[in-house]
Amino acid sequence: MALRVDGANGAGKSTLLRILAGLYEDFDGEVEWQVEDYPLYVGHRAGVKDLMTARENLSWAASLYDSDVTRDGVDRALDTVALRGYEDVACGAMSEGQRKRVNLARLFLLWNPVWILDEPLSAIDRSGVASLEQRIGQHLADDGLLILTSHQPIEFPGMQTLVIGSS
Repeated sequence: MALRVDGANGAGKSTLLRILAGLYEDFDGEVEWQVEDYPLYVGHRAGVKDLMTARENLSWAASLYDSDVTRDGVDRALDTVALRGYEDVACGAMSEGQRKRVNLARLFLLWNPVWILDEPLSAIDRSGVASLEQRIGQHLADDGLLILTSHQPIEFPGMQTLVIGSS
């Protein structure tokens, strides 16, 4: 199942996604859904530590999800997002698009049935978009759940849209 959260800038899309991911608790109301573990959240910012290398960032992210990943697994994920040769480069020395690719590499590294993606296509070139769309399609084909926002066109079969901030 795929849900696209749509709305103008400032409508609260990112806030809603952060609430669903369990990253924001300063809100009124309740969220109830049947998710055993926290979803895999990829925010609209790069979400990497500048002083850490690409490999270190992914290894650290995997530890947050109690995931045992190998160095080879991390390197394969980086290769999949076209960052071969950047494994040991500090993320602070990378372009914004490269930093975003490090963050998106988690989708190729970690298993989680629920993905929450906030503007996953921002700062990504065409080949990166194609790779990401293919990976999302595979996640959905494997009965994964996807909740995303995007100002760029991205559609998947059966995708529903929730518009927020409109009257």
